[in-house]
Amino acid sequence: MGSPDFGYELVRGNLVPVTPAGRERGALTAFLIAELSLFVRPRALGRVYHELGFQLFTNPDTVRAPDVSFVSRDREAAFRGRRGFVTGVPDLAVEIVSFDKAVAEVSVKAADYLEAGTPLVWVVDPHSRQVMVYQPGQAVTTLSAADTLDGADVLPGFTLPLSRLFAELD
Repeated sequence: MGSPDFGYELVRGNLVPVTPAGRERGALTAFLIAELSLFVRPRALGRVYHELGFQLFTNPDTVRAPDVSFVSRDREAAFRGRRGFVTGVPDLAVEIVSFDKAVAEVSVKAADYLEAGTPLVWVVDPHSRQVMVYQPGQAVTTLSAADTLDGADVLPGFTLPLSRLFAELD
């Protein structure tokens, strides 16, 4: 069993410790869940999750749990009635860089999501106050606090001024 201070992700068959959220990561995670839920729920687009495990690969297994994820209504219906981790990918995965991780480490997670078929990944870096947007077949886009994040083809119409997101850190 692991230490009570750590959770784990399964990466290519190996257990990798994941530290609990600190203040910054916790605040940004809560804010993003609220903002996404306020957009998704009234439109019945699907469901927003916190740290839901997605089995991205098998043999060897990889189970990743993004800080925040969105699963569309159609894909969500296929998961109902199943217990445990979701076999498959989120439509949107959001990873927030924590105090003990480098952006490069979190970018590896983003690459796993893309390789498995996730169409949109946001990596939020509270230290630089930037968001890196990953989409299959496209160069990574880096947005600053002066920019507006959008839901692309995954959540059309969703926008979030990053100044509002990063105000959670003040």
